[in-house]
Amino acid sequence: MKKILVVDDDESIVEVVQLVLEGEGYYVQTNMDGNLPPLLKAEQPDLILLDMLLLGADGRDICRQLKNDPQTAHIPVILLSAHSETDQAANASGADDFLEKPFDVDALLAIVEKHLALTSPEIRS
Repeated sequence: MKKILVVDDDESIVEVVQLVLEGEGYYVQTNMDGNLPPLLKAEQPDLILLDMLLLGADGRDICRQLKNDPQTAHIPVILLSAHSETDQAANASGADDFLEKPFDVDALLAIVEKHLALTSPEIRS
């Protein structure tokens, strides 16, 4: 079962994303403060959905740290933001992709499936 980490400080977004992804058979972990090192040491996810602007943390900085660390650089990171012009910032941070809020459930699933297929050719059961 593929593991997805959802990092967002908006509880309603976290709940909706978690429900949608779990409904598709994914194992979902959530984090609302951006303090990822303990989570990533315990169990690495197959993909991270990361809000760009967290309370007290910048998702772009977190993404850069993840991509610069050899232990986490391979994990696809999809930045989430309500600001459409931030796709350039997402690219500059090393993110693998960008999804603009509010997003459609089908768009969320498509982007998740696309990046999980790139990391592992196995078929999800």
